[in-house]
Amino acid sequence: MPGMTDQPRLLEGLDPEQRQAVIAPRGPVCVLAGAGTGKTRTITHRIAYLVQRGLVAPQQVLAVTFTARAAGEMRTRLRALGAAGVQAQTFHAAAFRQLRYFWPRVHETRMWQLIDNKFRLVMRAANKVGLATEKEDVRDLAGEIEWAKATLVGPEQYPAAAAAAGREVPVAPEQLSKVFAAYEQLKNQAQALDFDDLLLHIAAILEDRPEIAEEFRSRYRSFVVDEYQDVNPLQQRVLDAWLGNRDDITVVGDANQTIYSFAGASPRWLIGFPRRFPDATVVRLERDYRSTPQVVGLANQVIGAARERPAGTRLRLVGQRPDGPRPDFAEYDDETAEAEAVARRIAKLAGQGVPLSEIAVLFRVNAQSEVYEKALADAEIPYQVRGGERFFARAEVRQAMTALRTAAARGEAAEDLPAAVRAVLGEIGLTDEPPAGGAARERWESLIALVELAEELAAAVPDADLSRYVAELDARAESQHPPTVEGVTLASLHAAKGLEWDAVFLVGLVEGTLPIQHADTDAAVEEERRLLYVGVTRAREHLFLSWALARGEGGRRYRRRSRFLYNLVPDEHPAALPTKARQRELLDRVAKKPARPRCRVCGTALTSTMDIKLGRCGDCPSDVDEDLLSQLKAWRSERARQLKVPAYVVFTDATLTAIAEQRPTDERALVTISGIGASKLAKFGSDVLALIQGERRGAR
Repeated sequence: MPGMTDQPRLLEGLDPEQRQAVIAPRGPVCVLAGAGTGKTRTITHRIAYLVQRGLVAPQQVLAVTFTARAAGEMRTRLRALGAAGVQAQTFHAAAFRQLRYFWPRVHETRMWQLIDNKFRLVMRAANKVGLATEKEDVRDLAGEIEWAKATLVGPEQYPAAAAAAGREVPVAPEQLSKVFAAYEQLKNQAQALDFDDLLLHIAAILEDRPEIAEEFRSRYRSFVVDEYQDVNPLQQRVLDAWLGNRDDITVVGDANQTIYSFAGASPRWLIGFPRRFPDATVVRLERDYRSTPQVVGLANQVIGAARERPAGTRLRLVGQRPDGPRPDFAEYDDETAEAEAVARRIAKLAGQGVPLSEIAVLFRVNAQSEVYEKALADAEIPYQVRGGERFFARAEVRQAMTALRTAAARGEAAEDLPAAVRAVLGEIGLTDEPPAGGAARERWESLIALVELAEELAAAVPDADLSRYVAELDARAESQHPPTVEGVTLASLHAAKGLEWDAVFLVGLVEGTLPIQHADTDAAVEEERRLLYVGVTRAREHLFLSWALARGEGGRRYRRRSRFLYNLVPDEHPAALPTKARQRELLDRVAKKPARPRCRVCGTALTSTMDIKLGRCGDCPSDVDEDLLSQLKAWRSERARQLKVPAYVVFTDATLTAIAEQRPTDERALVTISGIGASKLAKFGSDVLALIQGERRGAR
């Protein structure tokens, strides 16, 4: 049999689970592969093993993944393993190749032109319907059309489907439906295809033309799907069309790294694979070769705190590397202090021999990059922004700076610099409240960052006017455009997926940012948790997690660290201690700089006593656990009777409601609720936490 002498070499260096996946017989195989467990090594060795055993020819294997980079890496590894000829491509590249071959036979004409950017057509469709055609508006409309097509939803079904999915729609669903229909009409009139059409058309051809499906299936006999947790309904439909009634398929994925639900991705096919193929070989890869045990331990804590974990997500990583430093946690007064501290730590790591290219600063939203760009530029540390433009290169920032220069040239008075900047930016679209999401939200974040820079300058230079502010912006912009060189990577958590570095800084870990403010369902919050998990698992050795209590220097310290950190920060860390000393420190801070608390739902400053106690605006949705609230009230009545005091002396109704809404899981979280200080924490904390955990204790 060809290649038999190479088989032992293919199995060398594999751990028992990887070996099990590689030598599994042809047929359905599901590899649940945790971060850093060698999934690419495993699947490429499996393909090469099947080829070298003569079970399948290289040209009969189609391996698909989600990025051209991953597909290229797979091809390189396969060539080195003696399996050149295997087709390793993205879903869209594979569909494009197949469609070019089959289109003339089906339609008796040349294949329609592929458009690589739907922006112009969507803008024409929006204009036809009478909607705004600003860049951000069109981007959001295009994003919704992409989601609809990825989830197999047509223009007529869009309003109902968007409502059922809880989509944050940029315009009324009925209007978006009209834009969608107009876009499809314009595209068809131009005899053009977008990328989603590639998948829709090849699926339809294979479903409707049995003779073509038979020809295709005689060519490709074995399929491999990488990152299977990221498939959407359209991609699954294509995969089903490729397979037909066969089962020679290997899928690899990690449901704990599902972070693209907003684009239609779902782990349900990965999790449900053993049910669809009862005879499937299921292998779990949990040995982490990327990160130190200390990083791995923190990653397990992050994902282990998820509220619900289906069977396919219960991977527990086991670090295989030697011990390394413990993850470091730090709290700062403001974002500037946080960024400057990160720059100092980076300089220290570089001095210890860590290459700058092996260091990354990761954040939740792109607008957070500016303060780190400045801190690194000031420290003369080269950097590169991955997956997004540098702050001062963004279209909305350039537009804002033009408007601000014009206002400064007119000599407009600015007794209150931040208010003057906000007024100028209001003329180009800055609103008091942030948009729900999408490109409009990214634009708003960039503009509000400019307002915060004005607040920072006004605090440092009280008589600063618009001219002085514009000069400051110009200086920052110039300093943040050093020559492009190898340096520290700045990236969003989404852009960091699939990458790894020796040292990772996870920054800006505060409520409202991670989880993001508009994550208003349990499912959305859990996806934010998975984002943090992805961030943690990018680090090989050094991991730093930090947050700031205020945005600008001297700003109000109203922020709270992310709820995801409550059980992660070591007990001895100053930021973790709900002790009297820690509370006195916090009270001293508040006394020095009064802070207006913010709604944990919408971020608006709270003013009424009741809203402050609840931690949210009165008209924001409540997610109170009614059963828990009932138990808390019953417990309060009993304790008040024993102590011979009115019930409100134990806890007010507002405090109990806040507890039942926020459901704190430890003392550090409990003490953040208004009305619970050191004294009440000591008297009642354990009882309340027991009730939350469902372990109703008797009164003491």
